[in-house]
Amino acid sequence: MKSGIVAAESIFDLLSKPTTDSKTKGIEPVDYENRIKNSWIWKELYSVRNFRPSANTPLGIFGAIFYGALHFVLRGKEPFTLKHEIPDHACLKEAKDCTPIEYPKPDNVVSFDLLSSVSLTNTNHDKDEPPHLTLKDDSVPTSVNLAIYDGPEQRFCPAGVYEYVENDSGQRQLQINAQNCIHCKTCDI
Repeated sequence: MKSGIVAAESIFDLLSKPTTDSKTKGIEPVDYENRIKNSWIWKELYSVRNFRPSANTPLGIFGAIFYGALHFVLRGKEPFTLKHEIPDHACLKEAKDCTPIEYPKPDNVVSFDLLSSVSLTNTNHDKDEPPHLTLKDDSVPTSVNLAIYDGPEQRFCPAGVYEYVENDSGQRQLQINAQNCIHCKTCDI
């Protein structure tokens, strides 16, 4: 909860400043990290910093169990920090190396269609609300994501916010359906 409060304060301070930027341009609360480091939550987060990387060792889950026991004794004050060997984005396989998955049609008993599921979240956006989903570089989705990875964003979003559509010239381009966003934060990850 504290990290949310700190995030809200950082964003509020940014929104309170007068600006000449576009209403739809993304803002980045660059002082958020410093505010977190200067709050009591940093001590708690720092003490558990090694839990997730401890499972990504050759020992797997046993590494995490061993580290859990070590953490119980040292209480997060160990003189080392485990690192992830490979960043998450480097683990994404290229589309040419993967077999597409064919999912069955929704049966309306166990699985349901996308729009019905989105409407059940009861998330509501005003029709004139500025989009909260913005890109730093509009060329990346087509030149990198679609070209190399076949547009993973169209599959990882559970609400179908990201969709590749054909434009007037016959090229596929990313369309962001911000009104479908259910604020799950998958795209932030």
